[in-house]
Amino acid sequence: MIEKSKKNHSCKKQISGAMAFIVLMGIVSLFSDMTHEGARSILGEYLNLAGASAATIGFVSGFGELCGYSLRLLSGFIADKTKKYWTLVIVGYTLQVLAIPALALIPENGWIIACGLIIMERIGKAVKKPAKNTLVSFAASEVGTGKGFAFQEFLDQLGAFLGPVILFVIAAVKGTGSLFSTYRVCFAILGIPALITIALVVFSWIRYPNPEMFEKTKEESEEFHLKKSFLYYMIAICLFAFGFADFTLITLHAANTQAFPDSTLSLLYAAAMAVDAFAALFFGWLFDRIGLKALIASTICSAFFSCFIFITGNPILIGIGIILWGIGMGAQESIMKAAVSKIIPRTMRSTGFGIFETGFGIAWFLGSWMLGALYDFKPVSLVAVSVTAQLMAVLFYVICIKRQKKE
Repeated sequence: MIEKSKKNHSCKKQISGAMAFIVLMGIVSLFSDMTHEGARSILGEYLNLAGASAATIGFVSGFGELCGYSLRLLSGFIADKTKKYWTLVIVGYTLQVLAIPALALIPENGWIIACGLIIMERIGKAVKKPAKNTLVSFAASEVGTGKGFAFQEFLDQLGAFLGPVILFVIAAVKGTGSLFSTYRVCFAILGIPALITIALVVFSWIRYPNPEMFEKTKEESEEFHLKKSFLYYMIAICLFAFGFADFTLITLHAANTQAFPDSTLSLLYAAAMAVDAFAALFFGWLFDRIGLKALIASTICSAFFSCFIFITGNPILIGIGIILWGIGMGAQESIMKAAVSKIIPRTMRSTGFGIFETGFGIAWFLGSWMLGALYDFKPVSLVAVSVTAQLMAVLFYVICIKRQKKE
């Protein structure tokens, strides 16, 4: 009886420690997202003011995501081979968050420099992401995979909400007589949460040097191999990514239609991130109960966001579209990671995350580029491609689930 009590106490302590680690890494993400997602809320208009066209913005956004995802294949492989998870996390976060305040230093018409910094920020994310997801997956295995990644995403998006709100306050205080000047001040102030992020990452490393100890599963000797169900899953998430417009295009459209005052553009992204946060919690909980069917539900919810945003200048309809966009983003950042964590063996998990995210990033790049070009040509064409791609993703999710049952 005493032995059983000790075992239960040890188990509860393990779960408590795992949850504390997830919360700490979530706080790191909170300040990180306050930095780069705050910047993202005004980035579309900032690039436009610096001389970039819609097609250029779409290309750079997509190419940045391509770098941010495709390089994860390499960083994930390095993480698995060296097991230097924390080194990659610290280096990646440092590159990512310091690129944002550097945007305050670009000259007028310096859109090329700005684009370079955007790509640098995405590269930093590529360096740290597979290693970070792997560390979180070790702890999430103790508290519920869907729940663990969803809670991480909730704190992540809380920061993504606060960042744009802070920029709104700055714009309100400084005024928008010279938007370019105002946005420069915004990027400079985002250097504060950037430095806090780096300090917290170092503290996390000192406090939890070996998070892999949370996962009780024995080391697997098998190597990861692609099953047909996983290939169908990859096709589905790539279709989703292809049709999911980057928010820089949404802020550009809101600015072009003058549906909202310029000073409130950052609040649109804040609203999307708030929806994202709560959607992640709900769909993470749903994933632990019904598996991939949760992704079908979330994709159906978000598939028609572009209909409300890009074929109208009505602020209410654009607002509805942004809510739907936030639902899709929340599911993307929580359920998709949880699903991959369930599929991929522990010993190859960083490599697996890299493979998954590389495919996602290539699709995001091609989609963002095409949707940006279609917006310049005719917004209705953008809507048609976006909706079609996401509905096709639902079809492949269904095929994936059926294939899983056979396997």
